[in-house]
Amino acid sequence: MGQAASRLTPAPLPALGYDQQLEPVSHFFYSHRLKLQFWDWGSEGKPVLILVHGGLDHARSWDWVAKALREDFHVYALDLRGHGNSAWAPGALYSVAEHVLDLSALADIIKGFPIHIIGHSLGAVVTLLYAGTYPERVRKLVAIEGVGLPPVRRPQQAPSERMRKWIERVREAEQRTPHSYLDLASAVARMKEANPFLSDEVAQHLTLHGTNWNADGSIIWKFDNFARLPAPYGMNVAELSAVLSCVRAPSLLFWGRESFALDPDESPETAALRDRTVVKVEHAGHWVHHDQLEVFLRETRRFLI
Repeated sequence: MGQAASRLTPAPLPALGYDQQLEPVSHFFYSHRLKLQFWDWGSEGKPVLILVHGGLDHARSWDWVAKALREDFHVYALDLRGHGNSAWAPGALYSVAEHVLDLSALADIIKGFPIHIIGHSLGAVVTLLYAGTYPERVRKLVAIEGVGLPPVRRPQQAPSERMRKWIERVREAEQRTPHSYLDLASAVARMKEANPFLSDEVAQHLTLHGTNWNADGSIIWKFDNFARLPAPYGMNVAELSAVLSCVRAPSLLFWGRESFALDPDESPETAALRDRTVVKVEHAGHWVHHDQLEVFLRETRRFLI
């Protein structure tokens, strides 16, 4: 049964700083003929927990969460195709189905079923669809701001118009040079512009792990700009709900009250999750795990352990 949403306000918990001495181990695997990266936080023999980031993000955005949960879980964090240190996929759609395929390949390599998964935004949708496709393989899952797809609902276009718009956007992207920044500080400022809740420390960490240097010393984001383009076709609400109705694992859904994303209680897909709890967090936007880390960890631990 679904549970009523709870209203959470940040509590004065101790700050959880990121220990630079504790670094995960980098590994690569192959999926769909692509070389993809994942990070291993160790804790061999403990239950498996996979972290799946959102669009235009990277696996190292989970560092604070991974460090906090590695005492109870063997934590892995995936760089989605076209993101972080994973290969770009020229000619691919960067569709949700392709990301679910990659998560499935990684999970089969790691094993340890049934596993725990935490996903954010695009990663949350990927996580939920994986759990609906392989319900016996997931013990519990946490979805941050990612039940419906897309996170912001717009009037549905006719199929022919949607296809035409996608073609136009792809052709435009082929002519566009990715934006670069003069230095790291400029890229950090852009990161904070995208999420004003970020502290200087968090913004710099995310930017360091999310950028590369050009030959002229300028800074550029690691993600493939073509990952910005939504696929012209995919699951509709009815089909997505049908997959989510197959999820057996208890699901914890986070939503920031200052987010641009749709309130999960207003998403018809949410009702398809039979065993769900919705947590609404005050003073948080789309990146709840960054904006209110202590609240997120407290509720996540209570749910997972």
